[in-house]
Amino acid sequence: MQYYGNVFRPPSEARSLIIQATVGCSHNSCTFCYMYKDDNFRIRKLEDIKKDLEEMSSYGNYFERIFLADGDALVLKTEDLIEILKTIKKYFPNVKRVSSYATAQDINRKSIEELQALRDNGLEMLYIGFETGDRKLLKEIQKGVTYEEYVTAMKKVKEVGFTSSITIIAGLGGVEGMRDNAIGTAKLISDTNPDYLGYLTMRIYKNAPIYEDYLSGKFEMPDAGQILEEMKIFLENVDSPGTVFRSNHASNYILLAGTLNEDKESLINAIDTTLKKKTFRPDVLRGF
Repeated sequence: MQYYGNVFRPPSEARSLIIQATVGCSHNSCTFCYMYKDDNFRIRKLEDIKKDLEEMSSYGNYFERIFLADGDALVLKTEDLIEILKTIKKYFPNVKRVSSYATAQDINRKSIEELQALRDNGLEMLYIGFETGDRKLLKEIQKGVTYEEYVTAMKKVKEVGFTSSITIIAGLGGVEGMRDNAIGTAKLISDTNPDYLGYLTMRIYKNAPIYEDYLSGKFEMPDAGQILEEMKIFLENVDSPGTVFRSNHASNYILLAGTLNEDKESLINAIDTTLKKKTFRPDVLRGF
């Protein structure tokens, strides 16, 4: 079993077997992102991926889920992904879920027929980083995707029947862009209605391009209270019935869990209580 560089996975894949289909991220230009900065992107050889699966097959009864890493496994040719999925079925016949990160660009490059073939062969869940729905901010952070492309990608995801898990980031626009980030993102989530939604909080890392803006004062990081105010604005404006909402990422100042829209009031009340009492999650528990 071989891993290269730093391997990242969603919190819900903590007990999954991680199989690297690619090393790094094919885009790797987002200004806020510290991941994969030390890794030159490459697609691993198909035979090496299949060898990893065969090697781990003796643990087949231990793993209920398999996650295809790194940053965007969906960048692979469809026929190669199908071969990987068939190999998973061969060696892990009892696996309950196969998932991967995906970008809107990857999804939109593939036809409905290709995506349906992937779904039919066992790829069930896609994790997609929206980060923001603010059109101006999407350009500033060099996300490489537009608001409209997110909407198009999610229409394809829903048509094919993938389960979607979306991440958004509070504080991504700094203090100046808090409200625009919250409202723009609320609109994007309302327009796409994902199955799962994870709210993260912006963190500044030295190897992220935005670090220089932070040092110069061009980017002003919101404090804990401002982050929660931004999350509150988002919740007040979002309309996404049935979306499972979580803010359980290590970066967050508050842990929230509920379902939109039915739990919006209780989620907002929890934020108000935390703001009033200033019981923010301490940095020692936020992965620092």
